[in-house]
Amino acid sequence: MTLSEKWAELRRRNEAGLVAYLMAGHPTLEKSFENMRTLAENGADFIEIGLPFSDPIADGPVIQEASNIGLANGADLDTVLAAARSMNGRVPLILMSYLNPLHRRGVNRVCRELKAAGFEGLIIPDLPADEAGQWSAACRKAGPDLIFLAAPTSPPDRLAKIAAASSGFVYCVSLTGTTGSRSAVAAGAEAFLRRMRGRTDKPLAVGFGVSTPEHVKRFSRLADGVIVGSRIVRAAAEGEDIAALVRSLKNATRHGARPKIRVRRGGPR
Repeated sequence: MTLSEKWAELRRRNEAGLVAYLMAGHPTLEKSFENMRTLAENGADFIEIGLPFSDPIADGPVIQEASNIGLANGADLDTVLAAARSMNGRVPLILMSYLNPLHRRGVNRVCRELKAAGFEGLIIPDLPADEAGQWSAACRKAGPDLIFLAAPTSPPDRLAKIAAASSGFVYCVSLTGTTGSRSAVAAGAEAFLRRMRGRTDKPLAVGFGVSTPEHVKRFSRLADGVIVGSRIVRAAAEGEDIAALVRSLKNATRHGARPKIRVRRGGPR
């Protein structure tokens, strides 16, 4: 199932999508594979798999530590591709990787291999939308959607460019700074989502700092999807019941009728 098909299914069910993140190779290779299946079986609508990298500049301490552990355990692109193949299309998969490990492999080859393994989306946090021409072309040809991050500090013209370049969905960063669990929703996050909604009719998924069912429920009223990363990674590290955690997060997306969002037509503003 493609990302677009999954979003359409969620709209029919009148619920927001849960994008659940985990780090490949954390806390062990075997456990990360098992956790992927657990996420799929307990309500995750999409699974975002992090490829370990030595300098994860957009990530906070929890995911940085998980990345170090994943590298020490030997997780690499081939590991991630094998993990994706083992899922047999249970839910749409999204790869989150920094540019360097992918660039070494080759743009066209990576996009072909991702699609063949079952990945429907690709996020490259350190690839700006205005420098992504080769990657955008390769993704259009091979199949996986290329997803860009939109930040609340970005000026209007840049947000418009990010929205236009993204396919699958736009990743809306809820706060300034790195990933990580937060006790409260960042000030201005909801206003930012409203601004983005006025610029595009593509699905919006909000992440960074989303860690509780209450956060999920609140953001689900404004966004099409909610991304939970550090909270799940921490649960994996501490041996928490991930199945119960994901069920509670997914239940929060089913809060009843979601408001119809009016999108201005005729291009970004």
